[in-house]
Amino acid sequence: MPVRIETSGEVVTAYLSGELDHHAARGIREAIDAAVDRDMPTLLILDFGEVTFMDSSGIGLVMGRYRKLQQTGAELHVANTPPHIYKVMKLAGLEKLAKLEKGGERHETRQ
Repeated sequence: MPVRIETSGEVVTAYLSGELDHHAARGIREAIDAAVDRDMPTLLILDFGEVTFMDSSGIGLVMGRYRKLQQTGAELHVANTPPHIYKVMKLAGLEKLAKLEKGGERHETRQ
């Protein structure tokens, strides 16, 4: 599966890799949601550092996780976003839902 999930305290980080299309999105979504339900984080980080391709399923993945986190008041950050994916996310208006970070930016977690 093109996602690796790590939990540290109240932070869940999902490291995505490869192609994020409609074929991969379902399994990624289910894995992330299971970790959120189990660990109840105050911050979910979606790390796009190893994503090579993304279609509209990636936008849906981010939007869906935002809606899920609204139920608990947790924050959503999208980190290490490659330039071409960052541009698409900005055009889709995702910076209104989550903190977007370009690849190479340092991510600060809340303690």
